[in-house]
Amino acid sequence: MDAFRIGVIFDCDGTLIDSMMVWRETEAGLARRANVTLTAAEIDALTAMTIPECGAFFHERFGLGSSGDEVVAMMDELMLEFYRERALARPGALEFVQALAERGVRMSVASSSPQPYLQAGLERCGFAPYLDAIVSVDDVGASKREPAVYDHAREAMGTPLAATWGVEDSVYAVRTLKAANYRTLGIYDCDISGTCEQLAAEAERFITTFEDLDVDTFLGWN
Repeated sequence: MDAFRIGVIFDCDGTLIDSMMVWRETEAGLARRANVTLTAAEIDALTAMTIPECGAFFHERFGLGSSGDEVVAMMDELMLEFYRERALARPGALEFVQALAERGVRMSVASSSPQPYLQAGLERCGFAPYLDAIVSVDDVGASKREPAVYDHAREAMGTPLAATWGVEDSVYAVRTLKAANYRTLGIYDCDISGTCEQLAAEAERFITTFEDLDVDTFLGWN
């Protein structure tokens, strides 16, 4: 298939940018402020939440802050410093994106993170010039439990559904993509998002790192 008709929608955190642990650190920091210990089930639930949902969760369940918005402000302070100053690309990710761009593949990002985080992190790590769109779930008013954020990104690229890939480290997001008839590439980050076994079982293709994926191999899958 003509590479100009292939589209790739990347997740950001844990996929392009090595940032998932700062999210865990932030959740743990909020839990300490609320004087609680998160259960495994609560950590799993937080993985699929948007930022406003996370703020509401800590406020409503644990009484943190005067409102969910105040909790979100606490998160913003912690997270923006990370994305502006410390975020790093995952090994091989920028090189893979650059190689796709050289072949004329259209690319975008669809993420649960707010736009300020995405803009700061993707610019710092060098991805921004290669993307047709950077879409947050906030832009579409729906989490990744629904395909709206991916659909918006694909429309910006102008690629057909049958030739558009979603690249995700989270099992629940891979399932959303599959249900919406996107092609799926799972990439392992940490067991909280999805184990290697879970991702390999759910996604059409699976890798543990971009360093293991040659662009010619990827284009051959199309």
